[in-house]
Amino acid sequence: MQSASPTSPHQLLTQQLRTFAQLSDDDLRLADACWSLRTIPRHEFFNFRNAVCQYVGFIVRGLFRVYYPDPVTDEEHNVAFVPEGTFLTSLKSLITQQACPYYIAALEDSELLVISVGQLHELFAQSHGWERFGRLLAEQYLVLQQGKAEAMLFQSAEQRYLNLLRQFPGITNRVSLGHIASYLGIKGPSLSRIRAQLGRQ
Repeated sequence: MQSASPTSPHQLLTQQLRTFAQLSDDDLRLADACWSLRTIPRHEFFNFRNAVCQYVGFIVRGLFRVYYPDPVTDEEHNVAFVPEGTFLTSLKSLITQQACPYYIAALEDSELLVISVGQLHELFAQSHGWERFGRLLAEQYLVLQQGKAEAMLFQSAEQRYLNLLRQFPGITNRVSLGHIASYLGIKGPSLSRIRAQLGRQ
């Protein structure tokens, strides 16, 4: 019995666009020539701090972190982790075409399909489906960012850690505990205590 052939990057993107924004076959055909494949090695960048973000990427494989360095101490603060199957951009920079205050870096060797902001604007002008994609992408980023801000205000560090495990199963096997502690807004020893209390989850 033959095993199923692996799903191609463009097939994965098509599946996600249909699920995420209910794009039609005509919508998808409009953008066929717009997406290009990009590989980003571990520790390399999708977007640099103080650079204008020009692309939306769909992560085929790999994992990224969004972070900024403290201007006084140079300590890095993690804002988000973005895994495969997800759209990646610096949304405010993409929309305003002003410099992004964050670095977006690969934590693993990664592969993406990317589309430029100019191509997206052309698609928005041609298709209500693609306009819907843009709106849903903006809504998703707003909900995620507000959720993170509210978690820092209203949840304990343990609750934030458990939520991270639910959101990203297996993340402790892919991301260093130092990066996770930074994302949670705590120090490494505090994270170690929480993990010991939870049985090293």
